[in-house]
Amino acid sequence: MRPLLPLLFVAQCCLFAQSPDDGIRHEFVIQNFHTESGAVLPEAKIVYGTWGHLNAAKDNVVLLPSHYLANYHGYMWLIGQDRALDPAKLFLVATELFGSGNSSSPSNTPEPFHGPRFPVMTIRDNVDAVHRLLTEDLKVTHLRALIGFSMGAQQAFQWAVSYPDFASRFVATSGTAKTYGHGVVRLEGQIAALTTDPAFQNGDYTSPPKNGLAAFGMVWAGWLYSQEWWRKELWREGAAPGTTFEQVMNGFRTRFSADANDYILQARTWEKHNVGTTPGFGGDVEKALRSIKAPFLYMPSQTDLYFPMNDARYEQAFIPHVTFMPIPSLWGHTAGAASNPADAKFLNENIGKFLAAGN
Repeated sequence: MRPLLPLLFVAQCCLFAQSPDDGIRHEFVIQNFHTESGAVLPEAKIVYGTWGHLNAAKDNVVLLPSHYLANYHGYMWLIGQDRALDPAKLFLVATELFGSGNSSSPSNTPEPFHGPRFPVMTIRDNVDAVHRLLTEDLKVTHLRALIGFSMGAQQAFQWAVSYPDFASRFVATSGTAKTYGHGVVRLEGQIAALTTDPAFQNGDYTSPPKNGLAAFGMVWAGWLYSQEWWRKELWREGAAPGTTFEQVMNGFRTRFSADANDYILQARTWEKHNVGTTPGFGGDVEKALRSIKAPFLYMPSQTDLYFPMNDARYEQAFIPHVTFMPIPSLWGHTAGAASNPADAKFLNENIGKFLAAGN
C-alpha cells in the first residue's frame, strides 16, 4: 500500500494522499430545489468527481458522499489499485455537500439566499439531491456500495433508511445515525467562536472574521484527536525535525480560511441529522435503524470525541445486518479517514473484504 501523508495541522476531518488520477470534476444542477425547511432554491448545484468508467450494466457504482469541509477528493485513501476501491473495476462517484463552497453554498448563491440567508440544509436534503444526480444525470438506479466518513457516514445511514434498496452494501466510518446532544453542544461552541467576532457582522461581513476563524480552529483542534494522542505526542509522526507543540497548536489558528457562513451551514446540517425524523418513523431512531435492509459495516473510531464510541455501540444493536468493527486507534475522529498508515491498512483491508463478500 502506498504511504499516506501524515495528518498534521489538519483543519478538515480528512487527509488523503494524492493519486496520479485526480478524478474528473462534474456539476449537476437542479432547478427549483425544495428543501426540508420549505425554502426553494432556484438552482441547486452539486459538484462531484468520478474515477473509473461506468460499465454497460451500470452495476459497478460506488458512492462516496463528502464530509465536513471536504471536497470530492476526501476519499483518496480508499482509491487505487492497491486499495479497497480500484477504479479499473469500479465507477466511483464522490459528491460534495451543500456548503462546500463548490456545491451550492452561502458563499456562492445570489440573493435572496446569499450568506446568512442561505437555508439550513439537512442530510436528507443532500441525500435527495444526490439521488436525483444518480438517477437523472447518470441514469444509475442501484449502487454496488455506499461508503461514508463522518458527515459522509451520516449520509450513509440516511441513504440506508430513505432508500433501503438502492445500495447492496453500506459502510460508515466515524459517524452516527443521529447527532446527539453532546455533538450539538460541541458544534454550537464552534459556531459561537465565529459569530462572536465583531467582524462577523451577523454573517454580512465584508472581510473574513479572522479572530473568529482562529478561535474556531482551536475549538476544532480540541476535539479532533484523542487525549492520549496529545499525551503521547503522536503529532510528531511525520512532522519536520524540530517541530514544537506550540507550532502544532498554533497551526490550527490559521488553518481555516474559507467562508465562515459555509462553515456554519455545514455545522447546522450536522446538528440536525437524525434518521428518526425521516418521514414514516415519527422521530424514532431505533425504528429507523431497524428498517435498514442491506448489510452494513459500522466502523466507529474507539477514541472519537465527535461521534463517541458508546453512541455507535447503542445504534448498532438495532441494525439488522450489521458488522460492528471499531477502529483500534488513538487518532480520534480522524481514524475513520485513514489519518495514519495503521488505520489506512485496517480500513482498506476490512472495507475491501466487506465489499468482496457481496460479489
